[in-house]
Amino acid sequence: MPVTTETPVGEIASNFPLATRVFARHNIDFCCGGGAPLQKACEKRGLNVDEILVEINSELEGTQDATKWNDAPLTDLIEHIVSTYHVSLKEELPRLEMMAKKVNAVHGEKDPERLQAIETVFCEMKEELLSHMMKEEQILFPMIANGQGANASGPVSVMEHEHDSAGDALRKLRELTNDFTPPEGACNTWRALWHGLAALEQDTHQHIHLENNILFPRALTS
Repeated sequence: MPVTTETPVGEIASNFPLATRVFARHNIDFCCGGGAPLQKACEKRGLNVDEILVEINSELEGTQDATKWNDAPLTDLIEHIVSTYHVSLKEELPRLEMMAKKVNAVHGEKDPERLQAIETVFCEMKEELLSHMMKEEQILFPMIANGQGANASGPVSVMEHEHDSAGDALRKLRELTNDFTPPEGACNTWRALWHGLAALEQDTHQHIHLENNILFPRALTS
């Protein structure tokens, strides 16, 4: 399938996993915003779509070693999502929460409104994500694994709505952290927090993409 300016970014990411490197590089939303054509996604970010196409094709000319999940068994995809993203999130979210609270407590007087907002947004997102993963693991994923995905439109709709909420929180955190750029003189914990939030954003985009653009559509039509 050729990639054109009218191809939805989620479809590009699904068929050509290595293209997500380009999307991550330019902060193009391919998870919650996966339905947008490449042209509109680039316009939203102020990017030249022809240059982005060149970058995508350059990535695709390399070894296509990224796993394609469009044809893999749904149970394998679910296992991958849980082992790769859910397990690490359950470890990483408390660690980042601890750092967010520490940075705000120690350095809050330097930028009180922003550091408090970062702590608040992150902690709310953390609780939502933990609840979200529990519902997936206990309700939705077992339904799909048991061949009942076609009857899961209700739970899927709820999960997609919660994905949108997580995406909004990540966008807010990027804005509050000046694109995860630590201020001059930031301590090691402060820098580690910014780095951790950037990594969280990248992993969560890939996580949501696998569910919104591959798992859910395949399950609903299975």
